[in-house]
Amino acid sequence: MKKRLTGWLAAITLAVLSLASPAQAELVAGRDYTVINPALPSDDPAKIEVVEFFSYGCPHCSDLSPLITPWAAKLPADVVLKRVPISFNRPQWANLAKLYYTLEVTGDLAKLDAQVFRALHVEGLNLSTNSNIAEWAVGKGADAKKFSDAFSSFGVDSKAKRGDQLAASAKIQGVPSLLVDGRYLVIGQGTHADLLALTDKVIDKARSERNAKKK
Repeated sequence: MKKRLTGWLAAITLAVLSLASPAQAELVAGRDYTVINPALPSDDPAKIEVVEFFSYGCPHCSDLSPLITPWAAKLPADVVLKRVPISFNRPQWANLAKLYYTLEVTGDLAKLDAQVFRALHVEGLNLSTNSNIAEWAVGKGADAKKFSDAFSSFGVDSKAKRGDQLAASAKIQGVPSLLVDGRYLVIGQGTHADLLALTDKVIDKARSERNAKKK
């Protein structure tokens, strides 16, 4: 009798799980994402744009960095990742946002991006001032004049300010944050790997809605 009851319990458990799984797989507004209304425009409307709001000064962003790079490399052809450094009106983080865009302009971003996180969160370096930032970048191989010209340029300053404006429009309250298709701000409550897996599901949702509009 005990073996029979055990078998029944196992069967009931499997049945309940099979019914619950589809529901758990469904995305729920307020739990998995928040809706941004009105939706924010993207650089390429033909693509599903995923915006990563981050700061070099954020330790959680540093932890996400080695995961999001390979994740981004495997994104489908209709999806693109856009990284937006923001400051939350902190002067030190504003300089770090300018550092990101400066490295982008000088062509040093791919080489030094991970190194910035390491300098701040592993080596404990002070990259809060213009001079400290320039000294570090040049020490890592950046051209001194190119870096200085770009860092102090109107273009880099404008990009950093636009990043903060975009974050305000998206109601970003913390980093890292991921915004999908200008409409869905992903709510990450688990690990960074969980955040990326949830973002994949939100991307699928955005794609399905786009396809439905085409019919």
